[in-house]
Amino acid sequence: MKALQPFFGFHREPFAADLKPEELFPVPGLQAFLERFDYAVRNAMISLVIGDVGSGKSTSLRYAVSRLHAAEYRVLSLVATSGSLSELYRQLCTALGVENPSSSRSYLTRTLRRLLVDIVAKKQVPLLVLDEAHLLRLEVFAELHTLAQLDFDSHQVLPVILSGEDHLVDKLLYHTSRPMASRVLGKTRLQALDREQMAAYLAHHLSLVGAQGDLFADEAVTAIHQGSGGLLRRANMLARGALLAAAREECTRVTGEHVRIASTEIL
Repeated sequence: MKALQPFFGFHREPFAADLKPEELFPVPGLQAFLERFDYAVRNAMISLVIGDVGSGKSTSLRYAVSRLHAAEYRVLSLVATSGSLSELYRQLCTALGVENPSSSRSYLTRTLRRLLVDIVAKKQVPLLVLDEAHLLRLEVFAELHTLAQLDFDSHQVLPVILSGEDHLVDKLLYHTSRPMASRVLGKTRLQALDREQMAAYLAHHLSLVGAQGDLFADEAVTAIHQGSGGLLRRANMLARGALLAAAREECTRVTGEHVRIASTEIL
């Protein structure tokens, strides 16, 4: 397989996931999400970001968190699972430096509340960011909000950002989830890119790796947009695969046929 970097003159791998926050493409809906994110953090409330798989939710979270000063915020970033509330609390305790925390729900709750109060006493804002939150059990939505309640719910100390697929909202509509849902100030749904936005997205990524000229023909951009449904993760896979197909044929311009070849190699 011909290497992309020397053939196209890239100085690093194109369409990589490990971009610096300042290198990320401003996806549609990002600004609206950042506004809700900031408001939730300032007021110790809950905000949601939802969307299809590969629509840029995790990337948007990473960008939003990167703007927070480490001296002022203690970010607890977890990937949700379908485990119990106690298991989530154990994850939180571990993230806060508690080694081998007990599995007792009462112990975990007391410990986490004490740790949260300690963070606030240090003039920091604790922030819980839960990615893949649609995986959480209903029991988690029923009780998680109580973790941050102080003085009979008159003082909230833990803003929460939940990220997940669309059915995250469905779980919050259950009767048992209503106490937590009542603290949600808003939700942002990240939309798929349209054809024009996809062209800008591809050009942005190519500029990051030092591409010379317009490597993707118009038909290739259209094929990537249609083949990905405007979703970023699949667009990345198609674009990278199409570049590989072009390099194998020693073509310096990616065509729609190269995208078609790439589409046969990804799921």
